Amino acid sequence: MRLIVVFLMLMVSPILSAAERVKVLTSFSILADITRNIGGAEIELTNLVGPDSDAHLYETTPDDARRVAAADLIIVNGLNFEPWLDRLATSTGANGKVVQASQGVIPRTLEEDGQQIPDPHAWNNLANAKIYAGNIAKALARVDPAHAERYRANLEAYLSQIDALLIETRERFGGLPAGSHRIVTSHDAFGYLGQAYGIDFIAPQGLSTEHEPSAREVADLIGLIRSEGIKAVFVENIKDARLLEQIADETGARIGGTLYSDALASEGPASAYLGLYRHNVETITRALARR
Repeated sequence: MRLIVVFLMLMVSPILSAAERVKVLTSFSILADITRNIGGAEIELTNLVGPDSDAHLYETTPDDARRVAAADLIIVNGLNFEPWLDRLATSTGANGKVVQASQGVIPRTLEEDGQQIPDPHAWNNLANAKIYAGNIAKALARVDPAHAERYRANLEAYLSQIDALLIETRERFGGLPAGSHRIVTSHDAFGYLGQAYGIDFIAPQGLSTEHEPSAREVADLIGLIRSEGIKAVFVENIKDARLLEQIADETGARIGGTLYSDALASEGPASAYLGLYRHNVETITRALARR
């Protein structure tokens, strides 16, 4: 009889443990990976916009509404990156605490349609990624104080990895030939990276992939590539590559590789945020070194 009781306790224990974990919902895959590194086994993580998917164009589903309503903590990027999630949280009457991972970031701004708007792609600067991780750790500790020390320890370990990658990134960009570096990407997602390392990123689309470039804008970009002698253009994992391939064909610029802008890869090293960042840095510096 005692063996039966012990067996039943062993069977029930994992279920109870899983039920006690804090329910965390993230808006897109990059945030999900950072959150997973901080939360570890103490959280039950649900993510909405998956790898290789475009959060700018995401359309919510009834299942998403149920996930939002069930979450104890909702982690968003902020900076108007995912307004669809704000609307979803309001419409479902979500009780979970909503936290903006970008809180405290100094945003760069761009003019679009006559208005100054913040660039939401702040994770493309590793210094901002440290702010993201810190905000996520604090939010987890507030909703789940029993595991606050674990979250802080995970945060310190993750920040150490970011610091190591920062050193590697500075060395790679510091080793490039002196002078201005201009490269072309699909949409304006890498401004924070360019700001940090003196790279001028040019794109046929603005901050959001929602707005398709006009024929005039594409023609102007082609003229700029020719006049400036820009040698490489980069496609993105969330974008159809045909426009960039057309631009490369017409200008003689080469395709420098694939960059991961707003989403992780489905597999491989770029399926984690730090792997994604390292891949982008290696791909860009390799192309610029060949100029």
